[in-house]
Amino acid sequence: MKSVIRKVASFAGVSVAVAAISVTGASAAHAEAPTHGCPYPYVCFYVDNNALLAGTPISKYKDVTSTYQAVTPRPHYGVMNTRNDDVVYLRLQDGTSICLPPNNSTVFANAYSVTGIKISSRSTC
Repeated sequence: MKSVIRKVASFAGVSVAVAAISVTGASAAHAEAPTHGCPYPYVCFYVDNNALLAGTPISKYKDVTSTYQAVTPRPHYGVMNTRNDDVVYLRLQDGTSICLPPNNSTVFANAYSVTGIKISSRSTC
């Protein structure tokens, strides 16, 4: 009976060690490099696809708002949402809007301009 208890105690000790390693690994993985030059918890705008690939945003937003914030309209935007739990509404020049889910990006064709941004604490579109 004592050998069974020792084996269980030994297994429990190994499990705790593995759990500690897992937690340490998880925190290191969470500190990953920003996506396309856009650090968490920002929503970044890029003037074109080259700027997106180079990781050079032209503007960044991070505040949750109840109304749209004005964005200088420029054609050919790329937008990156690095927030983990918040959706982003992008108002287009024609008055319509699209929803960008958490940890997603989009690139617009030349015909589209973003005129406003609203970061919502909702987790789904």
